[in-house]
Amino acid sequence: MKLLIVNGPNLNLLGMREVDIYGRLSYPELVKQIKQYAESYGIETDFFQSNHEGHLLDYLQTHYQDAHGIIINPGALTHYSYALYDCLKAIPLPTVEVHLSNIYEREAFRTISVIRDACIDQISGKGIGSYLEAIDRLRSVI
Repeated sequence: MKLLIVNGPNLNLLGMREVDIYGRLSYPELVKQIKQYAESYGIETDFFQSNHEGHLLDYLQTHYQDAHGIIINPGALTHYSYALYDCLKAIPLPTVEVHLSNIYEREAFRTISVIRDACIDQISGKGIGSYLEAIDRLRSVI
C-alpha cells in the first residue's frame, strides 16, 4: 500500500511557528516519525509540502494513480480552497483531512473546512497523532 501525505502552506515552519499551538516538532521530524509508523505496517509513503495551492493540485493530479490513499493537511487552504476540494473530489482515492491543532477550538474562520466533504474523515487536535490515526483509518478501508 502507498499513501500520499500532502502538507500545505506553512507546515514547513513547524517547530518554530507558534509552538504553543503546533508544538516543537520540526517538519523533517514529523515526516520521519510518520514514515516510521507507516513502515511498521509495510506502508510506503510519499511526502509533499508546498506553500502554493497550484503545486499541491499538480502533485495530487500527477501522483494519485500510483497511490492507494491520501492524507492531507491543507493548512489555511482548508478554509477557502474550492480548487483543492474539486481536485480531491475528482481523485478516486480515500482521503483523510488532518490538522495538528483542534480547528474547532481556535478562531471562528478555522472551524470551516471547504474540503471536508471531499474526504472520508477529518482528524484534528492530536498533533502528530492526527496523521497516525489517519494512517490507521486508511488501513481499515483500503
